[in-house]
Amino acid sequence: MFPKKQLSGNLKRQKKKKNDEIAQSLRGSLNKYFVKQPNASLENLDEDDLPNEYEHPIQLEELVENENDVNEEIGDLDENENSDEPFLDENENIDEPCHENECPETRFDLNIYDPRVWDNLDAKMRDLLIEKGPLRETNLKFPMDEHNRHFSSNYYIRTLPNGETKDRKWLVYSKELDKVFCFCCKLFKTMNSRSQLTSEGIRDWKHLGEKLRQHESSIEHLTNLRSCVELQIRLKTNQTIDTELQELIKKDTLHWKNVIVRIIAVVKCLAIHNLAFRGTNEKIYEDGNGNFLGLLEMIAEFDPVMQHHFRLIQDKKIHYHYLSHKIQNELIAILASNVKHAIIEKIKTAKYFSVILDCTPDASHKEQMTLILRCVDVSSTPINIEEYFLEFLNVEDTSGLGLFNELQNVIESLTLNIDDVRGQGYDNGSNMKGKNLGVQKRLLDINPRAFYMPCGSHCLNLIVCNMANSCVKAKSFFGACQCIYTVFSNSTKRWNVLLDYIDGLTLKSLSTTRWESHIESVKAIKSQASQIREALFKLTEISEDAKLSRDAQSLASGELSSFEFILSLVIWHDILHKINLVSKKLQSEDMRLDAAVRQLEGLVLFFENYRINGFVSAMIDAKQISLDMGIEPIFPKKRQVCRKRHFDEVSNSDREQQSAEESFRTDYFLVIVDIALGELKSRFEQLHCFESIFGFLFDAAKLTSLDDNELKSFCVNLENALKHGDVSDVDARDLFSELQVLQVMLPKEAYETDKPWTSIKILEFVKSVDMFPNVMVAYRILLTIPVTVASAERSFSKLKLLKSYLRTTMTQDRLNGLAILCIEKDMLENIKYDSIIDDFASKSATRRHFK
Repeated sequence: MFPKKQLSGNLKRQKKKKNDEIAQSLRGSLNKYFVKQPNASLENLDEDDLPNEYEHPIQLEELVENENDVNEEIGDLDENENSDEPFLDENENIDEPCHENECPETRFDLNIYDPRVWDNLDAKMRDLLIEKGPLRETNLKFPMDEHNRHFSSNYYIRTLPNGETKDRKWLVYSKELDKVFCFCCKLFKTMNSRSQLTSEGIRDWKHLGEKLRQHESSIEHLTNLRSCVELQIRLKTNQTIDTELQELIKKDTLHWKNVIVRIIAVVKCLAIHNLAFRGTNEKIYEDGNGNFLGLLEMIAEFDPVMQHHFRLIQDKKIHYHYLSHKIQNELIAILASNVKHAIIEKIKTAKYFSVILDCTPDASHKEQMTLILRCVDVSSTPINIEEYFLEFLNVEDTSGLGLFNELQNVIESLTLNIDDVRGQGYDNGSNMKGKNLGVQKRLLDINPRAFYMPCGSHCLNLIVCNMANSCVKAKSFFGACQCIYTVFSNSTKRWNVLLDYIDGLTLKSLSTTRWESHIESVKAIKSQASQIREALFKLTEISEDAKLSRDAQSLASGELSSFEFILSLVIWHDILHKINLVSKKLQSEDMRLDAAVRQLEGLVLFFENYRINGFVSAMIDAKQISLDMGIEPIFPKKRQVCRKRHFDEVSNSDREQQSAEESFRTDYFLVIVDIALGELKSRFEQLHCFESIFGFLFDAAKLTSLDDNELKSFCVNLENALKHGDVSDVDARDLFSELQVLQVMLPKEAYETDKPWTSIKILEFVKSVDMFPNVMVAYRILLTIPVTVASAERSFSKLKLLKSYLRTTMTQDRLNGLAILCIEKDMLENIKYDSIIDDFASKSATRRHFK
């Protein structure tokens, strides 16, 4: 019988067990060849003798993974240069999720400071952990177990028999597993270890205190603690076996730190300016390698650090270069995460916030909903009202329920409390503002204090559109304006003819969604009516198209030679100019309710006065323009129709005998003005409702003019408006008492001048004296309520730049990362990412010497 070619499974296990026993018996046998420092004696080591590094662990937010994951994630330039496969184009999707068996674990899910990954750490990663020390997160909300018990931060403290307390620096909590471990024993465990703190961890919160006392006095724990501290001291004093190697690692770490600083600077530059990163390939010093590598090549012309780095790449002396598209995505995600975290912290500090939503389709025909959060930053000086962009949400269900579910999910994912929402601002879509099934109604059902305010600028634009469609003459007027634009814009030659005659504003097209389209179109024609008419006459002469020649002749000899059209230009310019001024002021990020009320009251007053005096003033301006153009300033007379009257017909002699001028005034001018007045009062009804609740806080003059009975009544009304169940944001009696004192403390210049103090200036004063907590809350809520969704509209302009037709396959994560870096660039400049750079550098240097 032939002998077996290989050992059986049982013999293999026995052999492996024997080898493990031999290796364990030889553990630490080299220590006798090293001389220990006198102060490193740890014969009677206790956990209280740990170095200072354990007392204040380094707070890192970077992402660290094992070497295998890094090898699969980061691109290799050397392999790229020798590969025949085509590189990804800018419009190709580089972030598509791969299948379960095709890609490694996601990098962001692996955290080296989590004890669940410590079983498979190699020596260099263990050294890195020992050098950095354990990470202890504060302000964690520990989950309940099945017995309604949870871990407490009190377990980190050890009480000695004499009453003194010491910090258990070795105790580590894993928020992923909801268990506690021993830092030293987990990293230096042996096969004979029996403690749960060493292996699977402890989650028995009822008996945790007793188990910790037993563990910290055990021989196994003290031995592992000694090994841990000895290694810490050797790493700190460069007395490890590989001292020369450690020196090389430190030198390379400095090099990689300088490289990463420059790479992050390029990523920030491209993200802020909405520029594409990649080209048709990813090879340095080749055409079409994209903006990212192009900028780094430009830096290398003047910077010795990047020159050295590129030389190492070309000489194939480094394997990891951090120039691939994957590292770009990772850096974008890390920077965006830091900006987002900073924004969330500001919102949590402010407590109360408002939600602003708006939707639009992107270049890939996906519905994108932008999320803007508005809050009052009381910590800044002076106090600022901020509107922060958080992210774009890809929504498939655009009904009121679908959008509301998306809103709920994203607020929960941001660890914010939906009960702290004090305002919501949307456009006038039925799925948003619906009184029965809209988003605002569904949010009010669970949080009645989330005051809804329809977008003021959208409302003004709808008023303009309704005015433009209110009568036949108005429709004909804007139709003529659009026709004038179309005649010239449909051909570059015709447009050049127009430019030969005008030297100011160019013609603009009308739009029902662009807020300024009507005023821009009317303004361009009114200011250059004579030149445009001459251009039309010229076009009539040179055009070979009979239809075009007829249209140009009709416009030049008809509308632009008509006194009615000139008068309409003047009237519409006066009306649209005033509406546009108010709309622009409402679009500012720090617009307040009190300022919006004043602007709209001024607009209503303008229309009331214009209804009385506006027609006469418009006639004067129109006659002057007509005389300059050589047009007779008279209305065309209609022939009187003579017909037989029936015996029972009621005579309407006043209407029949009405002049053409009076008919123009009553059938055209008064119609559009009355439409504007009516819609201003109906569409901004909610704003007047807010005035009835917060109006007494709008300015110092109004606040100081109230007597005690009126003030008390307003305070009770405000308490009821800010109440949900049995909880209210303010107490009416305390607020009343504080406002009484505030009325006396306000200086005279706050209310005796022509410009009394506004709500935000009163809040500044209240903050400075620091004695009116209820008044602070009331003013913060008042300033939190949004007026327009202009910030959401502005974010859509960035969306069109980022997700263009060349980059339609961009993933949602990359889109959100680039968008928040671009829109919140001021926050990006204040972000400190030194820890990220240090960790990247240490990993890269370690990789090079431990490949």
